[in-house]
Amino acid sequence: MTIKENDFRKIDLNLLIAFAVLFREQSVSAAADKLHLGQPAVSGALSRLRDMFDDPLFIRSGHRMQPTARAVALHSELMPLLEQLQSALFQQAEFHPAQAQVTVTLGMTDWVEMWLMPVLIPALRAVAPGVRLSTVASDPFSDAERLEAGELDMAISVATAGPRWLEREPLTAMSLTTLWHPALLPLRGAPDVDTFTTYPHLLVSYREANSSQIDTLLAKQGLARRVSYTTPHFAALPGLLASLPAFASVPAGLAQGWEKTWGLASAPVPLEVPPFTLSLLWHQRHNSDPALMWLREFIRRQVAEMTDAADCPSMTAAIA
Repeated sequence: MTIKENDFRKIDLNLLIAFAVLFREQSVSAAADKLHLGQPAVSGALSRLRDMFDDPLFIRSGHRMQPTARAVALHSELMPLLEQLQSALFQQAEFHPAQAQVTVTLGMTDWVEMWLMPVLIPALRAVAPGVRLSTVASDPFSDAERLEAGELDMAISVATAGPRWLEREPLTAMSLTTLWHPALLPLRGAPDVDTFTTYPHLLVSYREANSSQIDTLLAKQGLARRVSYTTPHFAALPGLLASLPAFASVPAGLAQGWEKTWGLASAPVPLEVPPFTLSLLWHQRHNSDPALMWLREFIRRQVAEMTDAADCPSMTAAIA
């Protein structure tokens, strides 16, 4: 149904409230008391209502004002609408996860999906089976733009800056871990910086760059590593490490699973690389969306439990 704006030009919501109270009280003085107005103001409102509906609406009968047939019909139609309007304006919508049927689009990189979703999805299904997550491949450089465009409802990202409307919920801090296959690189213990720069490296890059913060830190020591392969996908790394004598430095959350599945070895990066902060991002316009705000808190709790279980630092202000 299309609203005809001109039909509402003479409508004053306060008049409709006055009508509802007059209908209930059937007295101008009693209605004035309930509305905290003077009797002249309520009498004036009644006069405007009569003009608006072209009907006397209330007829004095003894000490009461009896509604006309037109007033009874109006009251029957208007009261449900006024109750709905009051609910829409003044009562925040409740979210019931067990009954909800909603799809949320989450942007994330493949490593976040590999690390988080095997834990998050079963936990979500147990309490909110109708809440469906649709993940979209994204990167820290485009997350804000895609949130603003409405392509994403939220993003789980390492992005460190953004416009004023960007809301951020820090989830956890994570360091980098260096991985290799011990059969291909038979090292004695954790690699030192000399060993680290001796063998080739596999690098994940979202913008086709062939260097990262690690290379910047090495350069400050007058050192360099040889990046022999660059990919935008973390998922490509374990298979490559199982077939190549090379290092790959990845978020620590991936290390344990890859060690177990692919037989890889791991050690801290032999440089003072500050941890990065993984955050949940969303547009400020969603602050009143009960489904997204519930999911935000749910994800936050799940990540906290994961990092506690892994004995990882729970939070830090450090930025990668």
